[in-house]
Amino acid sequence: MSSLPATTPRGTERSAAARDHLWMHFTRHAPYERGEEVPMIVRGEGARIWDQHGREYIDGLAGLFTVQVGHGRTELAEAAARQASTLGFFPLWSYAHPAAVDLAERLAHEAPGDLDRVFFTTSGSEAVETAWKLAKAYFKRVGKPGKHKVVSRSIAYHGTTHGALSITGIPGVKAEFEPLVPGTFRVPNTNSYRAPEHLRDDAKAFGRWAADRVGEAIEFEGPDTVAAVFVEPVQNAGGCFPPPPGYFERLREICDEHDVLLVSDETICAFGRIGELFACKDFDYVPDMITCAKGLTSGYSPLGAVIASDRIFEPFRRDEDSFAHGYTFGGHPVSAAVAMANLDIFEREGLVQHVHENAPLFRSTLEKLLDLPIVGDVRGAGFFYGIELVKDRQTRETFDDAEAERLLRGFISPSLWEAGLYCRADDRGDPVIQLAPPLIIGPSDFDEIERRLRSVLDEAGKRL
Repeated sequence: MSSLPATTPRGTERSAAARDHLWMHFTRHAPYERGEEVPMIVRGEGARIWDQHGREYIDGLAGLFTVQVGHGRTELAEAAARQASTLGFFPLWSYAHPAAVDLAERLAHEAPGDLDRVFFTTSGSEAVETAWKLAKAYFKRVGKPGKHKVVSRSIAYHGTTHGALSITGIPGVKAEFEPLVPGTFRVPNTNSYRAPEHLRDDAKAFGRWAADRVGEAIEFEGPDTVAAVFVEPVQNAGGCFPPPPGYFERLREICDEHDVLLVSDETICAFGRIGELFACKDFDYVPDMITCAKGLTSGYSPLGAVIASDRIFEPFRRDEDSFAHGYTFGGHPVSAAVAMANLDIFEREGLVQHVHENAPLFRSTLEKLLDLPIVGDVRGAGFFYGIELVKDRQTRETFDDAEAERLLRGFISPSLWEAGLYCRADDRGDPVIQLAPPLIIGPSDFDEIERRLRSVLDEAGKRL
């Protein structure tokens, strides 16, 4: 492998240029101001990535829940080049182009029920933003202009744009940007490990209880004011909360009863992360809208989408009406071509079946970590898991903020990196390690991930 040039095109030492000019996302820059080197990833192949020093790591997070088909897929780069040489850009403002048409048809065919209309964005945040605006615009057109509020779940992350951040249920990421868009309300999530004690041993009862809290919130705010409920099939923030049995069945009933739209935010969960191309199929419910991004192109080009039901599109067919919303790069022809090639890989290599067949083994391999006193819970679905860390497994006592800071940022995160595993040590809730590797990995990779996790968590437990 050729080494990375030490300087930028301007002749600056690259790590210095990174420190002085690059503003990284969700990143504490103080360590780099004190002289620490900015880590840089320069190459990827399959489920492995390499840094600027040539050191290899397992990509245990698929970049950011994104690189479903793995790194280094030259056919995706070639698809982008072919499209760019034919039509590098054209917007979807009153005009179509073949790449967007072909992809919209393909997504509509794969989506459940009558979700037949695809509105393209460039990210998951934009997709969530779009879905909320669409819900409000829809209800104004059907004579219910008061329906504008949104219900979402505690600790849930739905994006960073102002509307999506307002729907997000993580106080720590919202505080400095308040006031946000009004009209959003939180309900309990589906964290079975932290369920009310009387419901911990009855998953179906817990699912009913959690879903009924949504109905309760709608009734409290007034059904005539609530437009939509936004939920992920498996909630990401807080550490991979799958739905209990019956949860989505009951949630669908509640939304239908109150004429509230059910939005399945599948920015992370779609495109094989849980199993099916759309995770709502894994849990047997049909939403009114799906929001998605990330795995749609496996990250090789930015693209997101809202897939809406015919019912929602119907009012916009009339007269001279339109949905006055859009993005310059939504449905970009190069991104759409990459998405088509990405989905071709899914079909050709049977990645949906691969996840279904291997998910039980991935789970059981990670569950071996339950013999470590610091590991309280292993949960998730498909190729998407969270490992919750506790001070006392018997009582499920968690860490306070200062302890979590020392544990996650002070030891576990740097130690996992040193052990050659890129993943997320998440403190948006109770301390959790999250895993969402490329969908191409198999049993030998599961074992290696477990081995590297074990070495770090065993040492972390000794430091308590």
